[in-house]
Amino acid sequence: MSMLATVATLRATQTGRAQPLATVRHHHLDDHPFVLVPLTLAGEACAPLAALAGTDPDHPTLLTVRRPRDRVQRFRFAEELAALLLPYFEECLAEAETYTVGKGEKAEERQQACRAPQLLVPNGEGIAYLRRLGRLTRLRSTDGSHAVHPDVPKLGKWLTWFEGRAEFPGSSAMLAVSRVLTAHWATGQSSAEDSHLAAVVAWIDPPDGRTGAEAARETENPLVWPPAGPATDAGFDALLDDLLTRHAEAEGRVRERFGERIDRALCEQLRPTWDLVWRGVGLARALPEGGHVEERWTSDRRRFTDYAAYLEEHGHPQGRRDRAVGAARRLGLLEDDTSRYQTQRAYDDPLVMAEYELSGEAFSGTVVARDEDRFEPGKRTPRWRPTITVRSERPVRLTVGIKVKSPGRLKQPAEIIDVTPHEGVHLVTLELSGGFANKRRPPAPEGTLAGIGETVTYTTLGVDSRPAKLPAEENTPWTHGGPPVPYEPTDEDAEEEWA
Repeated sequence: MSMLATVATLRATQTGRAQPLATVRHHHLDDHPFVLVPLTLAGEACAPLAALAGTDPDHPTLLTVRRPRDRVQRFRFAEELAALLLPYFEECLAEAETYTVGKGEKAEERQQACRAPQLLVPNGEGIAYLRRLGRLTRLRSTDGSHAVHPDVPKLGKWLTWFEGRAEFPGSSAMLAVSRVLTAHWATGQSSAEDSHLAAVVAWIDPPDGRTGAEAARETENPLVWPPAGPATDAGFDALLDDLLTRHAEAEGRVRERFGERIDRALCEQLRPTWDLVWRGVGLARALPEGGHVEERWTSDRRRFTDYAAYLEEHGHPQGRRDRAVGAARRLGLLEDDTSRYQTQRAYDDPLVMAEYELSGEAFSGTVVARDEDRFEPGKRTPRWRPTITVRSERPVRLTVGIKVKSPGRLKQPAEIIDVTPHEGVHLVTLELSGGFANKRRPPAPEGTLAGIGETVTYTTLGVDSRPAKLPAEENTPWTHGGPPVPYEPTDEDAEEEWA
C-alpha cells in the first residue's frame, strides 16, 4: 500500500467515510456494459449454479442449473450464457471505422469496431471464475461422444480472451466493480474485506445518518446482503441442498414446483449483488474520465476487432498451457502496459502524481525565472536550449543530468542542469530541448514555455519507456524452437472435468 493510500485509509477510519484516491476516473465505463453475476455450487470450483446477466439494470436474465452435478445441464448453462453474450459481441462488431497505421509510403488503413464489449463482474473472484469457465469450455469438441453446442467452445474462447485482457491494468474490457471502486476510494477496512462489494459501496455512499463504517457492518448479515459470489453463504447452502435433493427425488409437476423454488431462491441471492454492481457503476461514473482513458479504450477496441477477425479466420483456441515464446511475449506486453498505465494515471491525476512526489520521482513548484535566449554549441550551428527555474517548497531528490517530463507539456523533454537549496526551498533549473512548434530560435510561440509564476510538475515517469522488441511468432529463431505450431484440441482436452 502506498503512503497516500495508507493515510487515506487511516483518514477513512477516523471519519467513518471512504476517502478519494483519485480526482478522475481511470477506467472506461461503457454506456451499455454487460453485467454478469455468477454463483457456483459449494465445494466445486467451476460447477455453475446460477447467474444474472444482461445490459439492462432493471431486467436481468436469470440462468439456473437445477441439477448442477449433471454434466449435460452444466453445458446447457454455458450454451444459454453464450446465447446472451455472443449476440452482444456481434452487435459491437456491427459498425466499423477506418484508422491508419504508419506514415508515408508505409501507411496502411485498417478497420476497428466503433464499439467494444465490456464485461463487468462484482469482484476479482468473478474474474477468476470466468477464467476457469473459459478454460473448461474453449477446448470442447462439437462432435463425438462429448459433443457440445458449437456456441460453447466459442464462448470459452471469448471468456479466455476477456480474462487475459483483465490482467492488463490499462484494459477496461473486463472489470471487477469492487476493484474499480477501491482504485478510486480508500475504505477503512482491510484489502480482503474490500472484495465484499456491499461493504465497499457502504463506505463510499452510506445511507443518510450513517457512517460508512456503520453501514459496512450491516452488510455482514448474509440474509440481507448475500455474498457477491461466486461462492455462496453456508446458511444458504443448507437450504439449497434440501431443495436440490427434493427436486431430484420428485417427479412431474412436483419436480417443476421445486425447480421454481430453486430459481426463486437463487434469484434472491443474486439480485442484491446485481443492484450493487449498477450502483457501483453509477458512483464511478460520477468521476470525470481521465485524459488517457479514451486512448486505452481505443486499444481495447482494436484488440477486440483483431481477435474477432482471428476467430473468423482461424478459430484456434488458446492452449491449456502457455508455450515459452507466447509466455515471453505476453510478459513483455504486460510489463509495457503496466508501466504505461502507471505513467498515464500520474499524468492525468494530480492526486496520483502526489504519490510520486513523496517517493522522489517527481516535484512541483512555481517558475521563478526563464532564459529564452540561451544557446549551446552544436555540430554545425548553435542549438537553441532555453531554460526555466522552478522554485519547489519541498525537497527535490532528483539530481543533475536526469531527464524529466511535464504532464502539461508532454512533447517538451527537459533535463535537470542544476539543483540548489535556497532559504529552505529548492531551485531547480531545467534545460528544454523540444516542443517549440518547430521554432529553432526565440521568441517561442505563446504558451510553448512555462511563464513566470506558472505552477509546473516534472517527473521521471515515462521518460525512458521503450516497449520490448520481440520478433513476430512466425520469425521465432530455431534456437528458441522455431515458429510455434497452432494449438489443436485433443480428445483428452474434451474430457477434462469441471473442477
